[in-house]
Amino acid sequence: MAVYGKGFMIWKIPSCDGGNANAIASAAQAAGLSYVLIKIADGIYSYNVDSTTKKDLVPEVVQALRSRGIQVWGWHYVYGYNPTGEAQIAIRRVQELGLNGYVIDAEGEFKESGKDVAAETFMIELRKGLPNTPVAICSYRFPSYHPQFPWQQFLERSDYNMPQVYWMSAHNPGAQLQRTVREFQAMTPFRPIMPTGPVFRNYGWEPSQAEIIEFLQNVVSLNLSSTNFFAWDYARSILQPLWDTIAAFPFGSSTAPKSLPEQYIAALNTHDLDQIMSLYASNAVHVTAAQTIQGTDAIRAWYNTFINQTIPNATFKLTGQSTTGNSYPFTWQASSSKGNIQNGNDTMGVVNNKISYHYSFYSITG
Repeated sequence: MAVYGKGFMIWKIPSCDGGNANAIASAAQAAGLSYVLIKIADGIYSYNVDSTTKKDLVPEVVQALRSRGIQVWGWHYVYGYNPTGEAQIAIRRVQELGLNGYVIDAEGEFKESGKDVAAETFMIELRKGLPNTPVAICSYRFPSYHPQFPWQQFLERSDYNMPQVYWMSAHNPGAQLQRTVREFQAMTPFRPIMPTGPVFRNYGWEPSQAEIIEFLQNVVSLNLSSTNFFAWDYARSILQPLWDTIAAFPFGSSTAPKSLPEQYIAALNTHDLDQIMSLYASNAVHVTAAQTIQGTDAIRAWYNTFINQTIPNATFKLTGQSTTGNSYPFTWQASSSKGNIQNGNDTMGVVNNKISYHYSFYSITG
């Protein structure tokens, strides 16, 4: 099940609105959240279960949220010391709670030697039990900082990537989110990104309201369909202004991701080569009436000429589109001081959300 819009992570249910399920659901609805992520397990053990009464606190919250049309995902901190046991508790919790999706929170323990095998074992076992449940990996924001982390093993069997874009000790959320997206786009396999932003304090640091807005604006400008924040526990108790800022931001469940042709036309209208090239796979092929070229260097050079010399400062418009499997036919127009294009007719082939081939036909008139 796809998820769009804003979400929030719950760590400890009793710390969120007094643990009252209806209060939690009402607050989520008022904030325009489309989904809530609740911690359901830690290692091989269930989580958010009362230690005294042994009552599972999660079902009532799930029911209250669902009654208001809000999706519920479960998140699970995993260590990799007993990967089969961790997968089994994940499967059991997701199934017994009837959750919409499942999130793997894997961090420092998986940088230890040999944890690539543990990650592979965990994911194989998990997918046996949850073959149709959307799964996201939630970990570090910059894979280049953590090359020993088993990215491929986790991403290969995940549906989404939920990097923790925590700009701790800094104040540049937009730049950090952009770098996160760039680094993951350069990796294989690529998975749609649903970033997790910070709503907490850390050794005197906390994000400002302006930074939260900048982060959310970049989520929208990067055409990411969803974002969420950690953690509800802090937001509704000690950082209420940040909660209010997120609640007021108009990025609701109706915010659907732009189609690839829409992203492409939007990128052309920026006249920014980096934005245009971010849509292409590294070995993409571009075919026009004049030539066939392959690779990002050659395609980038073509766009440099096209947008700066052939039709400089052009305005592009999408006039029609359709989808057939992984093929995206669309029509477009452009106008500039050096000429106009009225008959743009393109087809893009997509693999892992990147353009792998692009057939483009057009003619320029005065």
